[in-house]
Amino acid sequence: MENNITGKIVVITGASSGAGRTIALQLAQDGACLVLASRNEEALIELALECQELGAETLVVRTDVTNNTSVQQLAQRAFTWKGRIDVWVNNAGVLAAGPFDKMPWENHQRVIATNLLGYMSGAYAVLPFFKQQQSGILINNISIGGFLPVPYGGAYTASKFALRGFFEALKGELAHWPHIHVVDLFPGFLDTPGIHHASNYTGKVLKSAPPVHDPSIMAQAVRDSILHPRSTRYPGKASMLFKLGHAIAPELTTKLTGLFMKAYFKRARVTETTDGNLFNTVNFAMSTHGNSRPRLKPATSRLLKSSALLLGVGIAVYLIAGRTNK
Repeated sequence: MENNITGKIVVITGASSGAGRTIALQLAQDGACLVLASRNEEALIELALECQELGAETLVVRTDVTNNTSVQQLAQRAFTWKGRIDVWVNNAGVLAAGPFDKMPWENHQRVIATNLLGYMSGAYAVLPFFKQQQSGILINNISIGGFLPVPYGGAYTASKFALRGFFEALKGELAHWPHIHVVDLFPGFLDTPGIHHASNYTGKVLKSAPPVHDPSIMAQAVRDSILHPRSTRYPGKASMLFKLGHAIAPELTTKLTGLFMKAYFKRARVTETTDGNLFNTVNFAMSTHGNSRPRLKPATSRLLKSSALLLGVGIAVYLIAGRTNK
């Protein structure tokens, strides 16, 4: 594949808001031909017009990633539109927060159906086209949730851990296809409307856990992955700090995340329970940002990368010294 983005046929699921919308606007500026997919067709049409104003060709396809037939139709329409698919971005995702045994079982199932099976369905739909072309890039927005557990988000955590394992297996399976790339992205917490769209059975208003990154880091990561595909990327770099902390001290990290959540719920404002956008699309906050503050810019992310490295070295030295003294 040529080392550019102009003219590339790019499918983006979950494009109607948040990271997906941000990715689409960035790639529109780069001259990609965009296939925009989500359940909210009205928001997609609005986004398509913005992308067209930036010079991009667009195709809007209403898609429910929990329905494999719908995803298969998305892939077929994308291929028919331009005769190929160069990039597929698995991005559609949902969140359900609350005590595991207090939330309706159907909500847990829906999270798995969207976050895990939806991504698997995307891969299942696009791989035959990639193999026919003998090239293609599959990019997966997994999030740091693939390494770090989220208390009160058990199904979300299950889906993200499972995604990491599934795509590791798929990479091994595709090892003899040198021009088909699978790229997993593990960003930290993003300032997107997803937290406002979440199913919420905590009884408290949800807010993104700090540090919160500007979603532009995801757009840049996708852009970099198209130009220079590699197996994994950690947009924002704070995610590397969380991954490192959990790898070195998993039990401590898990306990700290639980304590952090409990402390937050004690002081958070009370709100009613809601299923959010689990079963139906919503028509509010269909924007790129969720207006969380403070929001980290890319320059701050670079500082976090250095801090994470120093912290990791410090923890390693501490642990080694402790074992030596025993």
